Amino acid sequence: MSGVVVGTDGLARCAWAGSSPDYLEYHDLEWGVPVHGEKALYERITLEAFQSGLAWITILRKREAFRTAFAGFDPEAVAAFDDADRERLMADAGIVRNRLKVDAAIANARAVLGLREQGGLEDLVWSHRPEQHTPPRSTAELRATSPESVALAKALKKAGFVFVGPTTMYAAMQACGLVDDHLVGCHRAGGPE
Repeated sequence: MSGVVVGTDGLARCAWAGSSPDYLEYHDLEWGVPVHGEKALYERITLEAFQSGLAWITILRKREAFRTAFAGFDPEAVAAFDDADRERLMADAGIVRNRLKVDAAIANARAVLGLREQGGLEDLVWSHRPEQHTPPRSTAELRATSPESVALAKALKKAGFVFVGPTTMYAAMQACGLVDDHLVGCHRAGGPE
């Protein structure tokens, strides 16, 4: 089975997109669209870290609450969070309340600021875009990591980031358009560059 399904609107999509309206909108409008800018990339890396061990739909449905809780993912604001902010976040039922992930979001904001002297988060992330990527023809060809995601995770950890393992970074690479993992036959395959 290829993993592509045709929706009621007649468009072929990756099968996961048809499981809920939230997924359909995310699939059609965001997933795989190139993401640029420090704040946008910091948000995606943070959300991918919070997703670790959970279904993406959980994070997607809490996204606006995350944006509010984390000052719009402004790295400078989050880097200044203190113990009172940590406790506020741990009491916020609108987000995933995991102390390690909350601490990671704050540590990673500080690491984002540290990268500014070395070209910035965008340069670091996009320098790990593979030169070539073959879009998957079926769900069996989907991968969880790549040599580039391993290298990106290592580079981010070296820069002070945490909760950025190779699998989490591959998911971020898919979401941020560094790789196009829309299945061949999906109307979004080969989408905007």
